[in-house]
Amino acid sequence: MRRRRAGGRTMVERASKFVLVVAGSACFMLILYQYVGPGLSLGAPGGRAPPNDLDLFPTPDPHYEKKYYFPVRELERSLRFDMKGDDVIVFLHIQKTGGTTFGRHLVQNVRLEVPCDCRPGQKKCTCYRPNRRETWLFSRFSTGWSCGLHADWTELTNCVPGVLDRRDPAALHTPRKFYYITLLRDPVSRYLSEWRHVQRGATWKTSLHMCDGRTPTPEELPPCYEGTDWSGCTLQEFMDCPYNLANNRQVRMLADLSLVGCYNLSFIPEGKRAQLLLESAKKNLRDMAFFGLTEFQRKTQYLFERTFNLKFIRPFMQYNSTRAGGVEAGEHTIHRIEELNDLDMQLYDYAKDLFQQRYQYKRQLERREQRLRSREEHLLHHAKELLPREDTEEPGRVPTEDYMSHIIEKW
Repeated sequence: MRRRRAGGRTMVERASKFVLVVAGSACFMLILYQYVGPGLSLGAPGGRAPPNDLDLFPTPDPHYEKKYYFPVRELERSLRFDMKGDDVIVFLHIQKTGGTTFGRHLVQNVRLEVPCDCRPGQKKCTCYRPNRRETWLFSRFSTGWSCGLHADWTELTNCVPGVLDRRDPAALHTPRKFYYITLLRDPVSRYLSEWRHVQRGATWKTSLHMCDGRTPTPEELPPCYEGTDWSGCTLQEFMDCPYNLANNRQVRMLADLSLVGCYNLSFIPEGKRAQLLLESAKKNLRDMAFFGLTEFQRKTQYLFERTFNLKFIRPFMQYNSTRAGGVEAGEHTIHRIEELNDLDMQLYDYAKDLFQQRYQYKRQLERREQRLRSREEHLLHHAKELLPREDTEEPGRVPTEDYMSHIIEKW
Protein backbone atom coordinates (compact mmCIF):
# COMPACT_ATOMS: atom_id res chain seq x y z
CA MET A 1 0.00 0.00 0.00
CA ARG A 2 2.82 2.39 0.89
CA ARG A 3 4.55 1.55 -2.34
CA ARG A 4 1.36 2.33 -4.27
CA ARG A 5 0.97 5.66 -2.45
CA ALA A 6 4.61 6.48 -3.12
CA GLY A 7 4.11 5.54 -6.75
CA GLY A 8 1.02 7.73 -6.88
CA ARG A 9 2.92 10.67 -5.42
CA THR A 10 5.70 10.12 -7.94
CA MET A 11 3.26 10.19 -10.84
CA VAL A 12 1.61 13.30 -9.41
CA GLU A 13 4.99 14.99 -9.12
CA ARG A 14 5.89 13.99 -12.69
CA ALA A 15 2.58 15.25 -14.00
CA SER A 16 2.99 18.50 -12.08
CA LYS A 17 6.50 18.97 -13.47
CA PHE A 18 5.23 18.29 -16.98
CA VAL A 19 2.46 20.86 -16.63
CA LEU A 20 4.93 23.40 -15.26
CA VAL A 21 7.37 22.74 -18.13
CA VAL A 22 4.64 23.13 -20.76
CA ALA A 23 3.28 26.29 -19.12
CA GLY A 24 6.78 27.72 -18.77
CA SER A 25 7.59 26.91 -22.39
CA ALA A 26 4.41 28.62 -23.55
CA CYS A 27 5.22 31.74 -21.52
CA PHE A 28 8.78 31.75 -22.85
CA MET A 29 7.56 31.51 -26.45
CA LEU A 30 5.12 34.39 -25.91
CA ILE A 31 7.89 36.59 -24.48
CA LEU A 32 10.27 35.54 -27.25
CA TYR A 33 7.71 36.36 -29.90
CA GLN A 34 7.23 39.87 -28.48
CA TYR A 35 10.91 40.61 -29.16
CA VAL A 36 11.61 38.53 -32.25
CA GLY A 37 8.32 38.07 -33.97
CA PRO A 38 6.89 41.51 -34.85
CA GLY A 39 6.48 41.89 -38.57
CA LEU A 40 6.60 38.13 -39.21
CA SER A 41 3.63 36.49 -40.87
CA LEU A 42 3.98 33.16 -39.11
CA GLY A 43 0.65 31.93 -40.26
CA ALA A 44 0.64 33.34 -43.75
CA PRO A 45 0.72 30.76 -46.51
CA GLY A 46 3.99 30.94 -48.33
CA GLY A 47 5.34 33.35 -45.72
CA ARG A 48 8.11 30.95 -44.82
CA ALA A 49 10.73 29.96 -47.31
CA PRO A 50 12.39 26.58 -46.94
CA PRO A 51 16.17 26.73 -46.55
CA ASN A 52 16.78 25.31 -50.03
CA ASP A 53 14.60 28.08 -51.47
CA LEU A 54 16.65 30.79 -49.77
CA ASP A 55 19.82 29.25 -51.19
CA LEU A 56 18.72 30.51 -54.63
CA PHE A 57 19.12 34.11 -53.57
CA PRO A 58 22.26 36.15 -52.82
CA THR A 59 23.27 36.75 -49.22
CA PRO A 60 22.80 40.43 -48.32
CA ASP A 61 26.04 42.38 -48.14
CA PRO A 62 26.71 42.98 -44.41
CA HIS A 63 28.92 45.96 -45.30
CA TYR A 64 26.34 47.71 -47.47
CA GLU A 65 26.17 51.41 -46.55
CA LYS A 66 22.75 53.01 -46.79
CA LYS A 67 22.56 56.32 -48.63
CA TYR A 68 18.98 57.31 -47.86
CA TYR A 69 16.69 56.94 -44.88
CA PHE A 70 13.52 54.94 -45.48
CA PRO A 71 10.99 54.24 -42.70
CA VAL A 72 9.89 50.65 -42.15
CA ARG A 73 6.62 51.26 -43.98
CA GLU A 74 8.66 51.92 -47.16
CA LEU A 75 10.67 48.72 -46.70
CA GLU A 76 7.83 46.37 -45.76
CA ARG A 77 6.21 45.00 -48.90
CA SER A 78 3.96 42.04 -48.07
CA LEU A 79 0.65 42.62 -49.78
CA ARG A 80 -2.57 40.69 -49.49
CA PHE A 81 -2.90 40.26 -53.24
CA ASP A 82 -6.30 38.65 -53.80
CA MET A 83 -6.33 36.98 -57.20
CA LYS A 84 -9.83 35.65 -56.57
CA GLY A 85 -11.05 39.11 -55.62
CA ASP A 86 -10.69 42.37 -57.54
CA ASP A 87 -6.93 43.00 -57.37
CA VAL A 88 -4.99 43.70 -60.58
CA ILE A 89 -1.23 43.84 -61.19
CA VAL A 90 -0.35 46.60 -63.69
CA PHE A 91 3.08 46.34 -65.31
CA LEU A 92 4.61 49.65 -66.42
CA HIS A 93 7.08 48.57 -69.09
CA ILE A 94 9.90 51.06 -69.69
CA GLN A 95 11.85 50.47 -72.90
CA LYS A 96 15.13 48.52 -72.69
CA THR A 97 14.92 47.63 -69.00
CA GLY A 98 14.43 43.90 -69.46
CA GLY A 99 10.67 44.29 -69.35
CA THR A 100 10.03 41.83 -72.18
CA THR A 101 11.74 39.01 -70.29
CA PHE A 102 10.01 39.95 -67.04
CA GLY A 103 6.66 40.24 -68.81
CA ARG A 104 7.06 36.68 -70.11
CA HIS A 105 7.88 35.51 -66.59
CA LEU A 106 4.53 36.92 -65.43
CA VAL A 107 2.47 34.98 -67.97
CA GLN A 108 4.55 31.79 -68.35
CA ASN A 109 6.58 31.28 -65.19
CA VAL A 110 4.31 31.98 -62.20
CA ARG A 111 2.95 29.00 -60.28
CA LEU A 112 -0.81 29.60 -60.45
CA GLU A 113 -3.94 27.69 -59.56
CA VAL A 114 -5.14 28.46 -63.09
CA PRO A 115 -2.09 29.18 -65.32
CA CYS A 116 -2.25 31.79 -68.06
CA ASP A 117 -3.31 30.30 -71.38
CA CYS A 118 -0.46 31.06 -73.79
CA ARG A 119 -0.94 29.53 -77.23
CA PRO A 120 1.74 29.24 -79.94
CA GLY A 121 1.59 32.01 -82.51
CA GLN A 122 -0.41 34.37 -80.31
CA LYS A 123 1.16 37.52 -78.87
CA LYS A 124 -1.13 37.65 -75.84
CA CYS A 125 -2.01 35.15 -73.13
CA THR A 126 -5.30 34.82 -71.30
CA CYS A 127 -4.74 35.29 -67.57
CA TYR A 128 -8.05 34.70 -65.81
CA ARG A 129 -8.76 34.56 -62.10
CA PRO A 130 -9.26 31.04 -60.70
CA ASN A 131 -12.92 31.69 -59.96
CA ARG A 132 -14.10 33.71 -62.99
CA ARG A 133 -13.25 34.83 -66.51
CA GLU A 134 -11.67 38.14 -65.54
CA THR A 135 -8.05 39.22 -65.89
CA TRP A 136 -5.79 39.78 -62.88
CA LEU A 137 -2.83 41.08 -64.94
CA PHE A 138 -2.58 44.21 -67.08
CA SER A 139 0.52 43.91 -69.24
CA ARG A 140 1.79 43.69 -72.79
CA PHE A 141 1.53 39.90 -72.86
CA SER A 142 -1.92 39.68 -71.25
CA THR A 143 -3.99 42.69 -72.32
CA GLY A 144 -1.67 44.05 -75.01
CA TRP A 145 -0.82 47.73 -75.36
CA SER A 146 -4.36 48.70 -74.35
CA CYS A 147 -3.29 52.18 -73.16
CA GLY A 148 -0.80 52.78 -75.96
CA LEU A 149 2.65 51.48 -76.82
CA HIS A 150 4.85 51.59 -73.69
CA ALA A 151 2.33 53.70 -71.80
CA ASP A 152 3.85 55.64 -68.91
CA TRP A 153 2.59 56.29 -65.36
CA THR A 154 0.55 59.31 -66.43
CA GLU A 155 -1.19 57.32 -69.16
CA LEU A 156 -1.72 54.09 -67.24
CA THR A 157 -3.22 55.63 -64.11
CA ASN A 158 -5.77 57.49 -66.22
CA CYS A 159 -6.46 54.68 -68.68
CA VAL A 160 -6.34 51.28 -66.97
CA PRO A 161 -9.60 51.52 -64.94
CA GLY A 162 -11.66 52.43 -68.01
CA VAL A 163 -10.09 49.73 -70.18
CA LEU A 164 -10.83 47.01 -67.63
CA ASP A 165 -14.37 48.29 -67.09
CA ARG A 166 -15.01 47.85 -70.81
CA ARG A 167 -13.35 44.43 -70.88
CA ASP A 168 -15.10 43.10 -67.78
CA PRO A 169 -18.35 45.07 -67.35
CA ALA A 170 -19.64 42.50 -64.86
CA ALA A 171 -17.00 43.68 -62.35
CA LEU A 172 -18.29 47.26 -62.18
CA HIS A 173 -20.12 46.61 -58.92
CA THR A 174 -16.87 46.39 -56.92
CA PRO A 175 -13.90 48.77 -57.10
CA ARG A 176 -10.65 47.20 -58.23
CA LYS A 177 -7.36 47.59 -56.42
CA PHE A 178 -4.41 48.24 -58.73
CA TYR A 179 -0.86 47.20 -57.87
CA TYR A 180 1.64 48.97 -60.14
CA ILE A 181 5.01 47.37 -60.80
CA THR A 182 8.00 48.23 -63.00
CA LEU A 183 11.67 47.55 -63.72
CA LEU A 184 14.53 50.04 -63.77
CA ARG A 185 17.98 49.74 -65.32
CA ASP A 186 21.34 51.45 -65.07
CA PRO A 187 20.77 54.63 -67.15
CA VAL A 188 23.94 54.42 -69.24
CA SER A 189 23.34 50.78 -70.18
CA ARG A 190 19.68 51.46 -70.90
CA TYR A 191 20.50 54.49 -73.07
CA LEU A 192 23.07 52.59 -75.13
CA SER A 193 20.65 49.71 -75.55
CA GLU A 194 17.94 52.07 -76.79
CA TRP A 195 20.36 53.64 -79.28
CA ARG A 196 21.22 50.22 -80.69
CA HIS A 197 17.52 49.40 -80.92
CA VAL A 198 16.74 52.64 -82.76
CA GLN A 199 19.76 52.10 -84.98
CA ARG A 200 18.18 48.82 -86.09
CA GLY A 201 14.95 50.61 -87.06
CA ALA A 202 12.80 50.85 -83.91
CA THR A 203 10.82 54.07 -83.51
CA TRP A 204 7.95 53.58 -81.01
CA LYS A 205 6.27 56.33 -83.04
CA THR A 206 2.86 54.81 -82.34
CA SER A 207 3.21 55.71 -78.65
CA LEU A 208 0.43 58.10 -77.66
CA HIS A 209 2.10 60.20 -74.92
CA MET A 210 -1.38 61.09 -73.72
CA CYS A 211 -1.44 63.69 -70.95
CA ASP A 212 -4.30 65.80 -69.58
CA GLY A 213 -6.60 64.37 -72.23
CA ARG A 214 -4.51 65.16 -75.30
CA THR A 215 -1.39 64.14 -77.20
CA PRO A 216 1.58 66.54 -77.59
CA THR A 217 1.72 68.84 -80.59
CA PRO A 218 4.58 68.58 -83.15
CA GLU A 219 5.97 71.80 -81.65
CA GLU A 220 5.97 70.29 -78.15
CA LEU A 221 7.53 67.02 -79.29
CA PRO A 222 9.50 67.48 -82.54
CA PRO A 223 10.93 64.38 -84.23
CA CYS A 224 14.67 63.66 -84.17
CA TYR A 225 14.75 62.39 -87.74
CA GLU A 226 13.08 62.70 -91.14
CA GLY A 227 11.62 59.71 -92.88
CA THR A 228 10.15 56.47 -91.59
CA ASP A 229 12.79 55.68 -88.98
CA TRP A 230 16.23 56.58 -87.65
CA SER A 231 18.02 53.40 -88.66
CA GLY A 232 21.76 53.68 -89.01
CA CYS A 233 22.09 56.74 -86.76
CA THR A 234 25.40 57.12 -84.98
CA LEU A 235 25.66 57.41 -81.22
CA GLN A 236 26.76 61.03 -81.62
CA GLU A 237 23.66 61.84 -83.69
CA PHE A 238 21.51 60.07 -81.10
CA MET A 239 22.99 62.18 -78.31
CA ASP A 240 22.80 65.44 -80.25
CA CYS A 241 18.99 65.48 -80.64
CA PRO A 242 17.61 67.74 -77.87
CA TYR A 243 14.11 66.21 -78.21
CA ASN A 244 15.27 62.62 -77.85
CA LEU A 245 12.83 60.83 -75.53
CA ALA A 246 15.62 58.44 -74.57
CA ASN A 247 17.03 61.23 -72.37
CA ASN A 248 15.83 60.71 -68.78
CA ARG A 249 13.23 58.26 -70.05
CA GLN A 250 12.83 56.47 -66.73
CA VAL A 251 12.07 59.64 -64.76
CA ARG A 252 9.65 60.90 -67.41
CA MET A 253 7.77 57.59 -67.59
CA LEU A 254 7.43 57.32 -63.80
CA ALA A 255 6.51 60.94 -63.04
CA ASP A 256 3.10 62.60 -63.10
CA LEU A 257 3.55 64.75 -66.20
CA SER A 258 0.45 66.81 -65.49
CA LEU A 259 2.42 68.49 -62.68
CA VAL A 260 4.73 70.14 -65.23
CA GLY A 261 2.30 70.93 -68.04
CA CYS A 262 2.88 67.63 -69.84
CA TYR A 263 5.18 68.18 -72.87
CA ASN A 264 4.86 71.97 -72.87
CA LEU A 265 8.41 73.00 -71.94
CA SER A 266 7.40 76.65 -71.53
CA PHE A 267 4.91 75.84 -68.76
CA ILE A 268 7.50 76.26 -65.97
CA PRO A 269 11.26 77.04 -65.89
CA GLU A 270 13.55 74.18 -66.89
CA GLY A 271 15.21 73.79 -63.48
CA LYS A 272 11.88 73.72 -61.63
CA ARG A 273 10.47 71.26 -64.16
CA ALA A 274 13.40 68.88 -63.70
CA GLN A 275 13.10 68.96 -59.90
CA LEU A 276 9.34 68.35 -59.98
CA LEU A 277 9.74 65.44 -62.39
CA LEU A 278 12.44 63.80 -60.26
CA GLU A 279 10.53 64.14 -56.99
CA SER A 280 7.33 62.88 -58.60
CA ALA A 281 9.14 59.87 -60.06
CA LYS A 282 10.66 59.04 -56.66
CA LYS A 283 7.30 59.29 -54.94
CA ASN A 284 5.52 57.13 -57.51
CA LEU A 285 8.31 54.56 -57.36
CA ARG A 286 8.06 54.37 -53.55
CA ASP A 287 4.29 54.02 -53.75
CA MET A 288 4.42 51.19 -56.27
CA ALA A 289 3.70 47.73 -54.94
CA PHE A 290 6.99 46.50 -56.37
CA PHE A 291 9.89 47.45 -58.58
CA GLY A 292 12.90 45.45 -59.66
CA LEU A 293 16.33 46.21 -61.08
CA THR A 294 17.61 44.62 -64.27
CA GLU A 295 21.09 44.25 -62.79
CA PHE A 296 19.78 42.13 -59.88
CA GLN A 297 17.58 39.39 -61.35
CA ARG A 298 17.56 36.98 -58.40
CA LYS A 299 16.88 39.74 -55.89
CA THR A 300 14.11 41.01 -58.16
CA GLN A 301 12.58 37.54 -58.20
CA TYR A 302 12.87 37.26 -54.41
CA LEU A 303 11.18 40.59 -53.69
CA PHE A 304 8.36 39.96 -56.17
CA GLU A 305 7.64 36.54 -54.66
CA ARG A 306 7.58 37.90 -51.11
CA THR A 307 5.54 40.96 -52.07
CA PHE A 308 2.71 39.14 -53.83
CA ASN A 309 3.00 35.70 -52.19
CA LEU A 310 3.45 34.18 -55.66
CA LYS A 311 6.18 31.75 -56.70
CA PHE A 312 8.03 31.47 -59.98
CA ILE A 313 8.50 28.00 -61.41
CA ARG A 314 12.02 28.56 -62.74
CA PRO A 315 14.59 30.92 -61.21
CA PHE A 316 15.52 34.14 -62.98
CA MET A 317 18.80 34.18 -64.88
CA GLN A 318 21.28 37.06 -64.86
CA TYR A 319 22.39 37.82 -68.42
CA ASN A 320 25.27 40.27 -68.49
CA SER A 321 25.97 39.93 -72.22
CA THR A 322 23.45 42.48 -73.53
CA ARG A 323 23.59 44.56 -76.70
CA ALA A 324 24.62 47.58 -74.61
CA GLY A 325 27.47 45.55 -73.15
CA GLY A 326 28.95 45.12 -76.62
CA VAL A 327 29.16 48.87 -77.23
CA GLU A 328 32.62 50.35 -76.89
CA ALA A 329 32.20 53.88 -75.57
CA GLY A 330 35.00 56.11 -74.37
CA GLU A 331 35.11 57.92 -71.05
CA HIS A 332 34.07 61.22 -72.64
CA THR A 333 31.04 59.56 -74.29
CA ILE A 334 29.98 57.88 -71.05
CA HIS A 335 30.24 61.20 -69.25
CA ARG A 336 28.08 62.85 -71.92
CA ILE A 337 25.42 60.13 -71.59
CA GLU A 338 25.40 60.65 -67.82
CA GLU A 339 24.87 64.38 -68.34
CA LEU A 340 21.98 63.79 -70.74
CA ASN A 341 20.44 61.40 -68.22
CA ASP A 342 21.22 63.27 -65.03
CA LEU A 343 17.69 62.85 -63.66
CA ASP A 344 17.73 59.14 -64.44
CA MET A 345 21.12 58.82 -62.73
CA GLN A 346 19.71 60.40 -59.57
CA LEU A 347 16.57 58.28 -59.70
CA TYR A 348 18.51 55.06 -60.21
CA ASP A 349 20.85 55.86 -57.32
CA TYR A 350 17.78 56.40 -55.12
CA ALA A 351 15.97 53.32 -56.42
CA LYS A 352 19.01 51.07 -56.03
CA ASP A 353 19.40 52.04 -52.38
CA LEU A 354 15.70 51.48 -51.67
CA PHE A 355 15.85 48.14 -53.49
CA GLN A 356 18.88 46.93 -51.51
CA GLN A 357 17.38 48.06 -48.21
CA ARG A 358 14.13 46.24 -48.97
CA TYR A 359 16.05 43.09 -49.81
CA GLN A 360 18.13 43.26 -46.63
CA TYR A 361 15.06 43.99 -44.50
CA LYS A 362 13.11 41.03 -45.88
CA ARG A 363 16.02 38.61 -45.57
CA GLN A 364 16.61 39.69 -41.97
CA LEU A 365 12.95 39.03 -41.15
CA GLU A 366 13.18 35.56 -42.64
CA ARG A 367 16.36 34.77 -40.72
CA ARG A 368 14.66 35.87 -37.49
CA GLU A 369 11.73 33.67 -38.31
CA GLN A 370 14.02 30.70 -38.90
CA ARG A 371 15.76 31.25 -35.56
CA LEU A 372 12.41 31.51 -33.81
CA ARG A 373 11.21 28.32 -35.47
CA SER A 374 14.39 26.49 -34.46
CA ARG A 375 13.98 27.55 -30.83
CA GLU A 376 10.35 26.54 -30.95
CA GLU A 377 11.24 23.08 -32.23
CA HIS A 378 14.00 22.71 -29.61
CA LEU A 379 11.61 23.59 -26.78
CA LEU A 380 8.98 21.16 -28.03
CA HIS A 381 11.59 18.40 -28.30
CA HIS A 382 12.79 19.15 -24.76
CA ALA A 383 9.23 19.14 -23.44
CA LYS A 384 8.59 15.72 -25.00
CA GLU A 385 11.66 14.33 -23.25
CA LEU A 386 10.18 15.42 -19.91
CA LEU A 387 6.88 13.62 -20.50
CA PRO A 388 6.01 11.29 -17.50
CA ARG A 389 6.73 7.65 -18.29
CA GLU A 390 4.45 4.81 -17.20
CA ASP A 391 5.28 3.15 -13.85
CA THR A 392 7.47 0.10 -14.50
CA GLU A 393 5.78 -1.87 -11.71
CA GLU A 394 2.30 -1.52 -13.20
CA PRO A 395 2.69 -1.41 -17.01
CA GLY A 396 -0.34 -0.58 -19.08
CA ARG A 397 -2.34 0.86 -16.21
CA VAL A 398 -4.73 3.60 -17.31
CA PRO A 399 -5.37 6.39 -14.76
CA THR A 400 -8.90 6.29 -13.38
CA GLU A 401 -11.25 9.25 -13.14
CA ASP A 402 -10.68 9.49 -9.38
CA TYR A 403 -6.92 9.45 -9.91
CA MET A 404 -7.07 12.29 -12.47
CA SER A 405 -9.35 14.27 -10.13
CA HIS A 406 -6.74 13.80 -7.42
CA ILE A 407 -4.04 15.23 -9.71
CA ILE A 408 -6.19 18.25 -10.55
CA GLU A 409 -6.90 18.90 -6.86
CA LYS A 410 -3.18 18.70 -6.07
CA TRP A 411 -2.38 21.13 -8.94
